[in-house]
Amino acid sequence: MAAAPSSSTSAPASSSAPHAHGNGNQPSLPPLPEVFGARVGVVKRQTKETAVEVRVNLDGTGQCVAHTPVGFFNHMLDQIASHGLFDVYVAAEGDTWIDDHHTVEDIALAFGGAFSQALGDRKGIHRFGEFTAPLDEALTHVVLDLSGRSHLSYDLVIPAQRIGNFDTELVEHFFSSFAATSGTTLHIRQLAGRNSHHIVEATFKAFARALRRATEYDERRQGQVASSKGVLTQQ
Repeated sequence: MAAAPSSSTSAPASSSAPHAHGNGNQPSLPPLPEVFGARVGVVKRQTKETAVEVRVNLDGTGQCVAHTPVGFFNHMLDQIASHGLFDVYVAAEGDTWIDDHHTVEDIALAFGGAFSQALGDRKGIHRFGEFTAPLDEALTHVVLDLSGRSHLSYDLVIPAQRIGNFDTELVEHFFSSFAATSGTTLHIRQLAGRNSHHIVEATFKAFARALRRATEYDERRQGQVASSKGVLTQQ
């Protein structure tokens, strides 16, 4: 695996004026570390609204490099890497002079695609993952299935519309977009919580831990697919 920083790096530089992302004018994204291993995924996504590159290593050590203009979201990407023990490298630029919607959405779509790519045929993995994470008064329960079928059930009540400059509506949209491109059935339930930051962060931590369990190899499977149908892919 390539050398990477010992801790996460964020660069939440904001955009103050429009930049062209389509029509041949590609923005220059910050370079990301290379990823090496048996289960890695790299996805680049370019639209008129955003430019995104995501690299993941499922068998990493929890390294995170996040170069996006959405500061709080960088912090959540760090939670996924740290608690999932994935190496997560993300660079993105988007039309944040409008809002953060397109940027977070396209990162999530690329992120899910990179996970699906890294999982390959999904042979030998546990497939299912579950975790309940507390953060002070907040408590969130996440259950997921790397079934190849996309579904999100989402039950969070986040009191604040914004955490800093981050629109909390984008939490649900991130998980919906990730589920769509990763082929994940995902259930998220809030069991307790009053502080918006705590609720969201507990959710991302629980998601990371559940995803870690689901992607890990089950030695008793001996490389077989965890399905009576014999397939877990999206095709």
